[in-house]
Amino acid sequence: MGRTVTLVLVDAAGAVLGALPPIEVEMPWWPEAADVVAATRERYGIEVHVLRLLTADRPAQPGGHVTYLAQVFEPPGVPLAPADADLTPHPLRAPYAVPGGPAASVAWALAATGRDDLTPVQQRTWNLSMIWHLDAAGTPVAWLKQVPRMFAHEPAVLALVDGFAPGLVPTVLRAGAPGRMLLAHVPGEDRYGADEDFCAAVAADWHPAQVHFAGRIDELLAAGVPDRRFDIDRLARVAEPFLDEIDGLAAVLDQLPARIAAIVACGLPDTLVHGDLHPGNVRADGESRVIVDWGDATVAHPAYDILRLCEGLEEPGKVLQQWAQRWRTDVPGADPERVLDLIRPVAELRSAALYAEFLDRIEPAEWPYHRADVPARLSAAAAAAVRWWCD
Repeated sequence: MGRTVTLVLVDAAGAVLGALPPIEVEMPWWPEAADVVAATRERYGIEVHVLRLLTADRPAQPGGHVTYLAQVFEPPGVPLAPADADLTPHPLRAPYAVPGGPAASVAWALAATGRDDLTPVQQRTWNLSMIWHLDAAGTPVAWLKQVPRMFAHEPAVLALVDGFAPGLVPTVLRAGAPGRMLLAHVPGEDRYGADEDFCAAVAADWHPAQVHFAGRIDELLAAGVPDRRFDIDRLARVAEPFLDEIDGLAAVLDQLPARIAAIVACGLPDTLVHGDLHPGNVRADGESRVIVDWGDATVAHPAYDILRLCEGLEEPGKVLQQWAQRWRTDVPGADPERVLDLIRPVAELRSAALYAEFLDRIEPAEWPYHRADVPARLSAAAAAAVRWWCD
């Protein structure tokens, strides 16, 4: 499965020039820009910056026919089809999603490196981030990441974690407004689909930091890390519009106060939570593991991270048992095994609330990235709540 891509081209002033003929690219995921840029260069000899999603022919990714807005820097030497795009400014549009936005951020990153031998390559762009790598002779030496306001705490989180556990996260070389980060290159590959042993190692890497930050909640909040400790009203607000559509969801909300009270009684502390700790957010080269992509970091319950890390494993038992043993050792009297039984529906509600926040903070053209995730996570919460008991 790939994507069919149409690029609506604009110039530096934002004037619509027209649309290129559709091209086929291999990567089906809509935020991926590298293959779109490369295919456009190869087929038409045009350099583009992909700015943002305009339309998609299906309600959610991957695949399908997607149309992006893209900036060109010279008049294209190929015929363009007439195109119409609504370029009205939107208050929720990211600064990197407008003509000149990526170029300004790339110029900032190149200046921050102090080098003149680097080639910038656009990797990804969507409502959650823009990512470029800066290459020397084809090898990345640094990464530019720019995030929207809702993730403005990411560089501060990276600095806090790096201060406690050097090498566990990417090194921030420079941070600046609006939402820009220059990060040191992390060798290796993103470990999507990694096995049980790899996930167990990641869990062991992350545990000491979570213990450390459990005693530093005020420091985390002062750094701008969002407070996402249990908030029944917030979770209920996200679920209520779907109560008539999703079987069992009303029962989840009815049980929620008792369930959360039981979780709290298990004695595990709130701490720094990565928020999306799946193996694809860990880069490894055989010698090191580096946890990346900290925009979802919050102050919350540590079980959220271990459940996310184990989500794709066929046999997660060993990873979960080791996680529980570590917490039992570090927090005498805690009952981490019972937490894992109780918190799964809450974790799904939390995910639904996170996606709902994304929808509230992005312009409507980009809703297809996340709209289906809210009911999907609420349905998962109802399914996870089938087993429920109280002592």
